[in-house]
Amino acid sequence: MIWRLPQVMVRFFALLGMLVLCAGAVFAQDVPGVDMTGWRAIADRAEAAVDDPQTANEALEAFRGQLAQFREQFNEARGVNATRIASLRDQISLLGSPSVEGDAAPEAADIAAKRTELEEQLAVLLTPVQVADSAYTRADGLVGEIDTIVRSRQAEELLVMVESPLNPVHWPVAFEALRTAVSKLWSTVGPEQAAERRTELLRKLPLIALWTLAGLGLILRGSHWTKMIITKLGKRGTRGVGVWRFVASLLRIVFPLFGLTLLSYAARSTGYLGERGDQLVVLIPVLGGFMLGFRWVAEQVFARDDDIALLELSARDRSDARFLVSGITLLIITNTLLLRIVILDGGSSLTKTVVSFPFTVLISYGIYRIGRLLRHYGKQVVREEKEEDDITRASTLGRLVRSLGTIAVLVAIVAPLLQAMGYYNASEFVLQPTVLTLVILGLVLALQRFSADVYGAITGQGIQARELLLPIFFGLVLLLLAVPFLALVWGARVSDLTEVWAAFRRGFAIGNSRISPTDFLTFALIFALGYFGTRLAQGALKTNVLPKTNIDKGGQNAIVSGLGYVGIFLAALAAITGAGIDLSSLAIVAGALSVGIGFGLQNIVSNFVSGIILLIERPISEGDWIEVTGGQMGFVRDISVRSTRIETFDKTDVIVPNADLVSGTVINYTRGNTLGRVIISVGVAYGTDTRKVEEILTEIANAQPMALANPAVQVLFLNFGASSLDFEIRIFLRDVTWLNIVKNDVNHAIAKRFAEEGIEIPFPQQDIWLRNPETLRASAPQDSNLGRTVNLYGGAAATPQNEGDQ
Repeated sequence: MIWRLPQVMVRFFALLGMLVLCAGAVFAQDVPGVDMTGWRAIADRAEAAVDDPQTANEALEAFRGQLAQFREQFNEARGVNATRIASLRDQISLLGSPSVEGDAAPEAADIAAKRTELEEQLAVLLTPVQVADSAYTRADGLVGEIDTIVRSRQAEELLVMVESPLNPVHWPVAFEALRTAVSKLWSTVGPEQAAERRTELLRKLPLIALWTLAGLGLILRGSHWTKMIITKLGKRGTRGVGVWRFVASLLRIVFPLFGLTLLSYAARSTGYLGERGDQLVVLIPVLGGFMLGFRWVAEQVFARDDDIALLELSARDRSDARFLVSGITLLIITNTLLLRIVILDGGSSLTKTVVSFPFTVLISYGIYRIGRLLRHYGKQVVREEKEEDDITRASTLGRLVRSLGTIAVLVAIVAPLLQAMGYYNASEFVLQPTVLTLVILGLVLALQRFSADVYGAITGQGIQARELLLPIFFGLVLLLLAVPFLALVWGARVSDLTEVWAAFRRGFAIGNSRISPTDFLTFALIFALGYFGTRLAQGALKTNVLPKTNIDKGGQNAIVSGLGYVGIFLAALAAITGAGIDLSSLAIVAGALSVGIGFGLQNIVSNFVSGIILLIERPISEGDWIEVTGGQMGFVRDISVRSTRIETFDKTDVIVPNADLVSGTVINYTRGNTLGRVIISVGVAYGTDTRKVEEILTEIANAQPMALANPAVQVLFLNFGASSLDFEIRIFLRDVTWLNIVKNDVNHAIAKRFAEEGIEIPFPQQDIWLRNPETLRASAPQDSNLGRTVNLYGGAAATPQNEGDQ
């Protein structure tokens, strides 16, 4: 026990030192690269703001932004010194478990000292990581609390009730408030200021006039100029004219929008608009851009030309839809301007609901009409198809459009009713997002068509590219990109989207590893490089290296296939390692699942292993003529890891599982060489000179160009058959695949020579013996053939037999 005391004391003081260091580090709360003083101040203030129910949403959002920034910094700090920490832990684990009192073999002093040193280093490195983990948890919790508070307040605002706009008592009050707000748009100044403004106006008048004329010209003539450009593009018939038309159609937005901007700038330059008037005029280009954008989307979706329209509606329906969209956008802009005037004057909710209610009704009516048009989309086509084959086929686009039409109709009914009952916020929440959703989806549809036209122009396929798979994939990508905008339209905050993106960047946990988008991209890049490298190596072997060797074609294919499997396995292993994915913790789960998977996929695994055996042993190769169990015969065209494809002589493919080829009987006619033997049987009539027949058959067989001289042709007199003398010709061929052709030529030659030599090829004959023919004569005396031999195949009849013979 005396020799253990110093070791125990050393460990005690080392542990005490570690505790002191950790306590000092934790107390210091030091995380590299993070302003911990600022963090603690922001966290304390944010907690106080969260606890105070009077804190405004704007203040909460400001705190949330700062907390989110600190959270990202802490998240990055959690990975500080990760490599060194992992190395230290590996070194400590290699030293083994520390010895305890009572062990038979005490631990050496140098090993204990080394362990203590490594543990001290590990404690120092883990301290900032632990602090970062704690701070990250605190920041994430505060962000979640702020999000919960803001969402609950938004939900409560939707249920707030105001005065009903249908009550006539409220109308005079609201209209008087609107008139007062409009009158305050222009500022009133004294005589001296008026003179100064007049002088300034006269000085800027030429520029103001120029800007006004240019703006009016762009607004009034922009559409005409755009039509001229599109018409010229159509007459030229250049490649990708649909793409250029789409680009040129954007000028219908650019020209008028630039004109509105010039007019707004000219109006503000006069100096006669007050502060409120300037704020209102600034909105004109923005609202005008929305109107032009809505109209452009309507012209793309409900185009005049049937070939350009994105929705297959009648020309009248498309015209009505374009008119309705223009009317809705004009109503929205007017309503927005009036509400902005009321808000600038600090108008009440009563004034806003009374002023906006007529616009809500008219906009809802327009949406109702558009919803009715969309609900009838594709029904004519469906009806025609149903009349043809009694099957209703509705495309995905048709179902989506009709569903949107139904939603639009419901919203058009619900929104005015909600506002009439006093739920002004709920009415706005339902109506405005519905309009914007329809516009965004229409824009996605237009951009998908544009991407298809671009792809068609690049590949030279023209408008036929619209029906290909890749443009449809472009549409799905565009739809995914539109999801964040749709979320914002329906009340999501920008912070909600950034939260989703932050969670996506942090990734998800697999075992002890966390997979982030960067890890996924790394995995995909490494695997793609490995995969393409494998394909390049396979191509080089197949075309440049293996053809110069003496390996047969089957062996070459086996080497190429084996290289592909090994390359893909190594690429996946390198990608997993490069991405830093640790799957060791999934070993137990994988082991448990392997049992069930083994039972469920045992046939597939058996075929896979059999395919590997076929590629290694190569009992069959591509191009071999084989016959498998069941009588299927043909040429091997492809050997994969699960099955083998055999092309039969009638050009049909037979897919044979590899397990059947390994465990069953397979006849390979061309394995190793193409030599083979054809056997042809022929019979001659009794009484024919057999030596002459043998001489003729030998001559015919030797005359075949595919016949081998060694082994020589054999003509054998085998049997005395029931109707003929049976001969057999055996010919060894240079290429057994010519078997049927050689047999065909030999049979033609035999028929020709036998006819020339007068050798008869007899029909099969059978004698029929009749007992008691007198009974048959008594019952049928007119039958003169009774008692004669009947030739069943048309041969000569035999002589009558004696009565009573059997």
